Amino acid sequence: MGGVFTPCTLTILGVIMFLRFGYVVGNAGVFYALLIVAVSKVITLLTSFSLSAIATNTRVEGGGAYFLISRSLGAEFGGAIGIVFFFAQAIAVALYVIGFSEVLVKMFDGVPIVLVGTLTNVVVFACVYLGAGWAIRIQYFILTVLGLSLLSFYIGAVGSFDPELLRANWKPDYQPDQSFYTMFALFFPAVTGIMAGANMSGDLREPSKSIPRGTIAAVLVTAVIYLSQAVLMGGASTHDELVHNNLVISEIAIWPLLITAGIFAATLSSALASMMGAPRILQAVCKDGIFPRIKFFSKGSGPANEPRRAIVLSFVIAQVCILLADLNTIAPLITMCFMITYGLLNLATFYEGITKNPSYRPKFRFSHWTLSLAGAVGCFAVMILINWLWALVSVLVMAVIYAFIAQKQVETRWGDVNSGLLFERTRKSLLKLEKQLYHPKNWRPIILALSGASRARPRLAIYGNWFTSGSGILAIGHVIEGDVDQRIERRTNQERLMRSFIREQSLEAFPAVIVSPTLADGVESLVQCHGLGSLRPNTVLIGWPSEDTRADIFSANLRTVANLGRSIIVMRLADSVDDPWQIPMGTIDVWWRGEKNGELMLILAHLLVNNTGWRGRTIRLMRVIESEAGREDVLQHLISLTKSSRIDAVCAVHVGNDPANIIQEVSRDAAVVFLGFEVADEGRESDFIHHIRHFSGGLERIAFVSSAGEVSIHS
Repeated sequence: MGGVFTPCTLTILGVIMFLRFGYVVGNAGVFYALLIVAVSKVITLLTSFSLSAIATNTRVEGGGAYFLISRSLGAEFGGAIGIVFFFAQAIAVALYVIGFSEVLVKMFDGVPIVLVGTLTNVVVFACVYLGAGWAIRIQYFILTVLGLSLLSFYIGAVGSFDPELLRANWKPDYQPDQSFYTMFALFFPAVTGIMAGANMSGDLREPSKSIPRGTIAAVLVTAVIYLSQAVLMGGASTHDELVHNNLVISEIAIWPLLITAGIFAATLSSALASMMGAPRILQAVCKDGIFPRIKFFSKGSGPANEPRRAIVLSFVIAQVCILLADLNTIAPLITMCFMITYGLLNLATFYEGITKNPSYRPKFRFSHWTLSLAGAVGCFAVMILINWLWALVSVLVMAVIYAFIAQKQVETRWGDVNSGLLFERTRKSLLKLEKQLYHPKNWRPIILALSGASRARPRLAIYGNWFTSGSGILAIGHVIEGDVDQRIERRTNQERLMRSFIREQSLEAFPAVIVSPTLADGVESLVQCHGLGSLRPNTVLIGWPSEDTRADIFSANLRTVANLGRSIIVMRLADSVDDPWQIPMGTIDVWWRGEKNGELMLILAHLLVNNTGWRGRTIRLMRVIESEAGREDVLQHLISLTKSSRIDAVCAVHVGNDPANIIQEVSRDAAVVFLGFEVADEGRESDFIHHIRHFSGGLERIAFVSSAGEVSIHS
């Protein structure tokens, strides 16, 4: 616990308490100063609860807030917050060093503050560069000095306490350009030390125990100190002293020298804590490979894996801030960085809670999604209230970093809440979908493509992808014939190969591999059982048999699928191309013979042209009739179908006594031809095959369609 409580307390009781808290009390008044402290502490306490929940739910490694957020919200949020928090911690070093330098310059008038700050930064850098163990041991001595300085203040403040002064300082009296929100922004960095212990997570013996106990204890103890200080300052010093004297705490204390020692101790210890924390955050980010170009900073040195390369970078950033900025400029900037970090940490715990992920089992008792949500809302609300413009800039910076990481598609080796959130959202959506009454207007293609070993017949799977892309769901089915016990390993390998095929071909599809004694039984099982709830296949895509000897099995399978109430698409692809994604030239021809199959054919043609490669292809809706007499009426009927269906198509009617010959002649150069068919009755398999071949002739790409009747083009 000491490894967390000490750095947290030393960082919280730092430069703001000694050099700016009097200014906050003088401007905001005692009442609003108490409110500022209370709101700040509530936010940090809620964040501490979230921090404790995640810390007791996972094995905490190095990286502090970055590690916890990345393992919950994923690499995108983790990487973004890791970079932002690293810079916040590095800039915080400058904040504490400048505070230390201000005091030293007042003691030795005429010494340039930049020179003092630079030398101090070098000393802090040298201490941390030597190793965290040595720096941590120094902190116990610093904590003792800090305790003595606070004792000096309390004795002096109680001795000179005047109720009249307290009454006079109770209400706000803001200086020009100051307000409650500017005072909040100035004070809030004082309470951001709750991450000081977590940032050292890689150096703790039992981080899951030390982080909750040490962090919450530090928040509560320092809350008592700040609240009591606000009251005592308001009753022991005038408004002018509080506002214009940065060392008013020294004037109140009974032993001013101890206050000076406390300021030195607090500022240096806070600078040490930030200089130790920032490099470890950067090292953890780089180790995860989120930003390959800065992988250089992932390397550690010595047996303790000290991040010395990252320490040098932290020193450089702090030095730039020392040269360019002052205390009042840096404090609000750090506030935004810390607030967005705390907000995302709360958000991570909130998501973990609401997704009800079985793996989320924190040992921390005060963990509930409502508390995490309150913490997140509080953080983002305070950001807007402090400075909406800087809040917007902070969110945009996070969004840019997030988008950059997302575009890189970083592969992580850990699970995160995104999958849990998607699962919960999917679960609720499926249950809601199950309760909805089906309407033809909501029909979408849920296709089971029986392509077998897909690498051998990739075109079938690709046509399935074209039919469903952006609007439906595709499953690629494969039946392995044999005994389940003897084919388990083969099934596993086949599913792995199918997943590999799906990735290689960039298909939006799911594999479905089963073992069955016969092909027919396997097809029947797949069609009946594949899917979940309302998301079961409504259409089966199957290839034309390569051998006549399989005609009986093929027809039996079609009968089974039709009897199960599924629509059928039989693809006959005679062309052989090197690139299975190559889209043939020509029109998309739909031969209408009535609404039973025609509606599904027309919708499939429309789905085809929605794909980028097929866009611009002409859909031709055509029909063959025997007599010229009814030609105009049939044409008008086809035109009305395209209008009511809102599908762009060129309509044509052909007259002749040999429909098969007309279809083959008109569609010989088509990219794909849609023809309706009826499933053959048992015993009529040969007639069925002959009939299909008679109509298809030498056409290279045909989709034979049998609709189960769920589709309506008029919806």
